[in-house]
Amino acid sequence: MEPVRRMPSARARLGAAARGIALALAAAYPAATSALAQPSEATTVPPATALPTPPRPESQARTDAGPVLANTLKDDDAWQSYRRRFITEQGRIVDTANGLISHSEGQGYGLLLAVAAGDRAAFERIWGWTRANLMVRSDELLAWRWSPDQRPAVADMNNATDGDILIAWALTEAAEAWGEPSYRTAARRIAVEFGRKTILFKDPHGPVLLPAVSGFSARERGDGPLINLSYWVFPAFQRLPIVAPEYDWASLIRSGLAFLRQSRFGPSSLPTEWISAKEALRPADGFPPLFSYNAIRVPLYLAWAGIGRPEDYAPFKTLWGGLERERLPIVDTRDGQPVEWLSEPGYTAIPAITACAADGTPFPESLRTVQDNQNYYPTTLHLLALIAARMRYPSCVKS
Repeated sequence: MEPVRRMPSARARLGAAARGIALALAAAYPAATSALAQPSEATTVPPATALPTPPRPESQARTDAGPVLANTLKDDDAWQSYRRRFITEQGRIVDTANGLISHSEGQGYGLLLAVAAGDRAAFERIWGWTRANLMVRSDELLAWRWSPDQRPAVADMNNATDGDILIAWALTEAAEAWGEPSYRTAARRIAVEFGRKTILFKDPHGPVLLPAVSGFSARERGDGPLINLSYWVFPAFQRLPIVAPEYDWASLIRSGLAFLRQSRFGPSSLPTEWISAKEALRPADGFPPLFSYNAIRVPLYLAWAGIGRPEDYAPFKTLWGGLERERLPIVDTRDGQPVEWLSEPGYTAIPAITACAADGTPFPESLRTVQDNQNYYPTTLHLLALIAARMRYPSCVKS
């Protein structure tokens, strides 16, 4: 990533209560690493997930669960390039701008892209590495980070709820696409677990999604619970009823929209990365009040789910509709001014899908193919934006 390193959801801990603050405040900005290293890895892959008691027959997929993901990428060259550059032979997704680490979020994105590409062999490799190396907790959730230059490679056993959501969603889509019961069962086990441990359905604000099991609740922080709106993966919540119908996923979608509408901070009316939901929503204590790397995904997930009102997209359109169209600003919400820039072209697919969803603006021709000289995160966002457009707004990417 140029010119700054991506901070992966600010998840490092300084003790349980300060887990997110450490990385948000102390992250350095080294130059992005362009070459994909192949360090030795813990690659023993366990057998397919053991089947617990399966969901009852009456818990099968609803007919209104939203469009399916399978075979929506429709760009084999882009997928082959992505697989070559960011996925090791063992199935590890490598974050090239962040010390070549891997994280549950990246494994989830890789699984989603493999389903969208119709590449079951790649999906199984990614899922195999994920099971072997991140499913090391005592529950059904995943450790959030794996570092190739540390031993143990997993130093923090906390989860990251967005990574769990992405992986459960990808497994759900794979089960639907390929009829594999073990994928469906694994999706259910993960979804039920993060539903039980990280969704506060009885919060006065409406359902609250905690960013992790540890470190963000009202018991652990004076300004808690803390939320991160980019963890509301809206299209996943439309599909997870297929495997975990006992949860009210629609209420989680509604609360996410409500939180977004209450998080218009400063003159730019943009949400910060980390938000206190203790009382009236406000930027969280101890975190820079920035609209940054994580929050740029909020309009992507809105658009992908096909939800939201025009005013929900308006602050993002305003931010990205000016003269600076070739890079995205990181904004200090206190004064609405840019403090850094995201300059790799893949990032600009987010403004493109936002404009497409808001008013039908076609994708620029330059964004209908993916450049292969970028880092993991902008490349991934570019592919996800194209998939979202093809699933929800095909006229925006029609040749």
